[in-house]
Amino acid sequence: MTKLFATRSALVATMLLLVTPAIAAQRDDEAPPPSKPGKPISAGEVLSGELNAMKIRDVKNAGKRIAMYQITSEPRRLPAPNGLCNLETGPETFQLVTSSDAQATQLKSFVGKEISVKIDEIACASDPGQLSEAVVTKWSLVRK
Repeated sequence: MTKLFATRSALVATMLLLVTPAIAAQRDDEAPPPSKPGKPISAGEVLSGELNAMKIRDVKNAGKRIAMYQITSEPRRLPAPNGLCNLETGPETFQLVTSSDAQATQLKSFVGKEISVKIDEIACASDPGQLSEAVVTKWSLVRK
């Protein structure tokens, strides 16, 4: 009986020695470093990132499907009063509002590629159903 108890105790002690460093490493992984707010961006500056296209339903036009374009970029801080858009680091996704069919056609050829746009007007997303964290209402494509 004593031999069985000693064997089990040795097995438990060995398991604890193996598991304890793994638990400590897991605790270290759980605490990410505090994130810093993104660089500020304002009118006249250039925003670069990958262009994505999504199909959404237009509530104003009887549910017709329309293309929506967004740039995924590094976190950026918007000018006051928008600031960080209620996010810790600032928005990372920026919806590009197209004001004409020519702008939509221009963006269509760049989907999935890295693009740069000059920002003229930008604000935090406020309407329900907007898929981006910030909305760029006036912009122009920058050729590389």
